[in-house]
Amino acid sequence: MYLQLGQVPAVVISSPTIAQEILRTHDLTFANRPQLTSTSIIFYNNKDVAFSQHGDYWRQMRKICIIELLSAKMVKSFSGIRKNELSSLISSIRSMRGSTINMTEKVFKFTNSITCRSAFGKICKDRDEFITLLKEVLFFAGGFDVADLFPSWKLLHKMNGVKSRLVNAHQKIDAIMEDIINQHIENKAAGKKENGEFGDENLVDVFLRIKNVELQFTITNEHIKAVISDIFIAVTEGLGEPVQIPVRSLTCHQKFGQHFVAYRRI
Repeated sequence: MYLQLGQVPAVVISSPTIAQEILRTHDLTFANRPQLTSTSIIFYNNKDVAFSQHGDYWRQMRKICIIELLSAKMVKSFSGIRKNELSSLISSIRSMRGSTINMTEKVFKFTNSITCRSAFGKICKDRDEFITLLKEVLFFAGGFDVADLFPSWKLLHKMNGVKSRLVNAHQKIDAIMEDIINQHIENKAAGKKENGEFGDENLVDVFLRIKNVELQFTITNEHIKAVISDIFIAVTEGLGEPVQIPVRSLTCHQKFGQHFVAYRRI
């Protein structure tokens, strides 16, 4: 079914056969995601992986993410951070026994604290402010913006005010990330190459190491910040509900205390 959404043409596929044609046979033709105002702001003109145009640059950044940033070795190195944050989450829930608990807020802070410590290591003095700003950016970016349906009507962006508020929040996040990356660069120049919490590399360290390798597309601070933003949003949007469900079930269980003790022993 063909739809004309403002100035944007759209096709709705309901047939399994046609869906297979699009997702498998002609997947490269439909590989690119729409270029929205919000993603252009958040991901530095779509220099990330999720919204960059399919091509050599996308392949390079995807390869870096798979081989370097999200390798089994890197994920394993963050296990201490995950255990520490999970322990803090459970302790926080236990301390509020008998009170109303906002699990959405708890899980949001839990997942983003893990990502923040994994990405930035010890160098994140403004972690709470960063997570608060990230939530604000997600709020503005996640809603429907009619201006995206009329990309040539620039006046619409000024009328609804969403773009200006998103730009303002993103500039604050950008300043924090830029400061963190610069501190990593200074530490590296001083001979400290690993800034992770347990003396190993964090995600920024990995990117700075790769910057010195000869690549087809040069990596700048904007590319680093775009991919890290990708990771934060993927974690926030992808893990929120799957984490909340088992935690809710656990807290409702009469033997919650025994489960917690068992976890601490493990």
